[in-house]
Amino acid sequence: MTFRSPVRDIDFALNAIAGLDAVAATGAFPDYDPEIGAAILEAAGQFADGVLAPLNRTGDLKGALYVSGSVTAAPGYVEAYKNFAEGGWAGLAADPKQGGQGLPKALELAAFESFHAANMAFGLCPMLSLAAIEALSHVGTDRQKELYLSKLITGEWTGAMVLTEPQAGSDLGALTATATPNGDGTYALSGQKIFITWGDHDATDNIVHLVLARLPDAPKGSKGISLFLAPKVMVADDGTLGDRNSFRPVGVEHKLGIHASPTCVMSYEGATAELVGEPNQGLAHMFIMMNAARLAVGVQGVGIAERAFQQALAYAQDRRQGRSIWTGEANAPIIDHPDVRRMLVVMKAKIAAARAICLSTGVAADLAQHAATEEERLRWKGREDLFVPIAKAWSTDVGCDVASMGVQVHGGMGFIEETGAAQHYRDARIAPIYEGTNGIQAGDLVGRKLSQDGGESARVLIADMKAVLPDLARLLPGKPVERLAAGIEAVEDATFWLLDRKAEADSGADVLAGADAYLKLMGDVVGGWLLARGALAAQARMADADADQAWLQSKIDLYEAYAANVLGHCSSRLAAVGQGGDLLKRLGGEVLSA
Repeated sequence: MTFRSPVRDIDFALNAIAGLDAVAATGAFPDYDPEIGAAILEAAGQFADGVLAPLNRTGDLKGALYVSGSVTAAPGYVEAYKNFAEGGWAGLAADPKQGGQGLPKALELAAFESFHAANMAFGLCPMLSLAAIEALSHVGTDRQKELYLSKLITGEWTGAMVLTEPQAGSDLGALTATATPNGDGTYALSGQKIFITWGDHDATDNIVHLVLARLPDAPKGSKGISLFLAPKVMVADDGTLGDRNSFRPVGVEHKLGIHASPTCVMSYEGATAELVGEPNQGLAHMFIMMNAARLAVGVQGVGIAERAFQQALAYAQDRRQGRSIWTGEANAPIIDHPDVRRMLVVMKAKIAAARAICLSTGVAADLAQHAATEEERLRWKGREDLFVPIAKAWSTDVGCDVASMGVQVHGGMGFIEETGAAQHYRDARIAPIYEGTNGIQAGDLVGRKLSQDGGESARVLIADMKAVLPDLARLLPGKPVERLAAGIEAVEDATFWLLDRKAEADSGADVLAGADAYLKLMGDVVGGWLLARGALAAQARMADADADQAWLQSKIDLYEAYAANVLGHCSSRLAAVGQGGDLLKRLGGEVLSA
């Protein structure tokens, strides 16, 4: 099936819903204007459609190859990456002083959706390089920026995020990798790491590993972690490459999906490394990289959902079976069966909501740095912090939900590998797990992000969502606006309940027991609010007689479908938020016995 990047939908979400114009108005991006933005999205779509999408299926079937301590990328991926780097895609939002293009982060996220949709396994490689760029830009030394950052920005080298150890998993405080001073300012890095995405490959001359490890005198737990940089090939002060460093892959994981993305087990055997940032501040430094990756993974969830939707839509239009209840046609395409059409509409609506959430988070991140006043920057930083766990978790859940519905639309053929629908489901399933499981995202949302400013960011968000209701009531009176209003009320009730419980000493279990439901509730309602904004923007554009009236009407219809099929679940989400920790504690007994 031929994939086509949804450039028009992405552009609408970025500009009409997320509000990239507010970022441009700051003056922080003098090389950006709407025409340049549109051209970048179009070019990203062309590269994704023409270069990356054709490699997706072969990458799944062939995968990356590990032999004798080195990894070879799947067929065609080396050439594709070289084209990617030559296109300047790795440096869209990077500092022009380091060779970047100095464009908004939100635009970069929007462009990368097409890459992830066309080929999720490929997109992981530059995605982690972007995260490494973020970390070195913030806490790297001048030497590190000159030698390593500039090469990451041009795409000549790639980056890898090296956290997880076999015994530690998501508990980074339990990691045991060590970094011993060599006496010359460098460190000898030793230990084993697992699940290292694109930790080794043959697409570039060098790979920059950012590794968490402990200094000899480090305190125990997470307060004793430092961040180190270890290149695959040593780099001299003049930038020339030297000998191979003392670390290597000892295998690649055999995974459910993303087979073309080499997930490596790495062994560091006294590898030469240098400190990044301050000693014992590695966790804080790594979270610069992690937060960038979490938002990018949310976009990845949108991308794989879009890929699964397009395939399901094409199948439903071609596959003929049964009589259409609407036209009476015998042997009708299955898209004319109400349940199939319902699934496709829900898929499309959830994708649009997730896309709007991720790009709105990107706009918030840009404004948190570049808004005119400190007060505005703090307000947008609060919005960014609140949205990142929602963007990551809710959007990757959408990726799985939509890919699963895609299999369902195919019926029995979806369960057969040859159709390709199963690959999207297999690929999508990792995204709710890595960069912090979605349960960790929910815990972060209720445990830290919700209350870090006393709940002010949540209150501002609730007020912003309520502000859309009068205009929406004039456009879509009745159930469509009533469902959003009820959803906002549910968010408000859940938010204040959680804030009240957090203020009490014995509240921990109650808050965490409701964390997953709260994040899902927030995602449902924020997604609905953003689609409502899209519907209102579409209505305004319809005043132009030359506008594509049918396409704009589809944005209004899409919100109405979302309100009917998603926002109706808000009451059950609210009930789950308040279930309490005592119930879950009690259910740990006989109920969960084997």
